[in-house]
Amino acid sequence: MKSNLLFFAAIFIFTAAVSAQTQKIGYVDSQAILTQLPAAIKAQGDLDALTNEWSAHLDSLRTKYQQELADYQQKSTTMTETAKLAEQKRLVNQENEIVDYNKEKFAQGTGEIYKKQDEIFGPVKKRIYQAINEIAKRESMKFVFDKAGDVVLLYADPQYDITYKVLDFLKTGGK
Repeated sequence: MKSNLLFFAAIFIFTAAVSAQTQKIGYVDSQAILTQLPAAIKAQGDLDALTNEWSAHLDSLRTKYQQELADYQQKSTTMTETAKLAEQKRLVNQENEIVDYNKEKFAQGTGEIYKKQDEIFGPVKKRIYQAINEIAKRESMKFVFDKAGDVVLLYADPQYDITYKVLDFLKTGGK
């Protein structure tokens, strides 16, 4: 009985080892794809232009606020209490506008920049994932990792790197 159990365990381990050896695994460097694919370069340019526009507007709001605060500090000694309170209230409102604009545009995870990033890069990422799937199927790969992502890939044999096959697929339109 014990020998039968050992025999079946040995067969199971051997079968698992053989099947594990036949599974092909590949990896891509998504950073390399994003920096070389024309559609991704254009998307990044569009996103950068939008970010620069919003940052410039935020900078102008801050500059205006700093100037008006400096003016208030100079003139406050000659102002009436009522005028001081009105000006302080206006400056506080202006400061709140700056904070609100910054949150609206750049807040981590909820800012408009993240929504625009998804909107602009969504079609590009979809094409990249479709190309990875196609190349993985052509190469009979069971798993494909991204060495630029959160998965830690400590070593990878270059023969399993399908980054440039994916890039060629994307650039040639899948041919």
